[in-house]
Amino acid sequence: MKPSWNLIANVIDGTKTVESRWYKSKRCPWDRVKIGDILYFKDVGKPVSIKSRVTRVEQYEVRDNENAIKIMNKYSLADLGTSILPKEVEDYITNKKYAVFVHFNNVELVSPFAIDKKGYGMQCAWITTENVNDLII
Repeated sequence: MKPSWNLIANVIDGTKTVESRWYKSKRCPWDRVKIGDILYFKDVGKPVSIKSRVTRVEQYEVRDNENAIKIMNKYSLADLGTSILPKEVEDYITNKKYAVFVHFNNVELVSPFAIDKKGYGMQCAWITTENVNDLII
């Protein structure tokens, strides 16, 4: 996650209960995340430090930018901790065609661990695996 948005702290304190992903094409986590999956969190450049359990997954095919704003406004409090959509987020979701909202609970701090993104792409923001131990460095 982007450290400047302070979302890790919001996950820990329970303010953030939804993680959203916006893409121009159907990419992971689209059709890859299911209820009951374990979801791990990390800030960019930091080790994984939190885990939670997926409780619901919602996917949207976004019609246009107005539709994107409407969808994001529905989840902004649970995702961003604010009911006012920041301009930076509006800019980020502009021209995106697909949105995935992953709801979670049972947040736990874990002993921090680094992951190896080899084969996923260094810029990859979402990885699915059957066994997290396969990614631990």
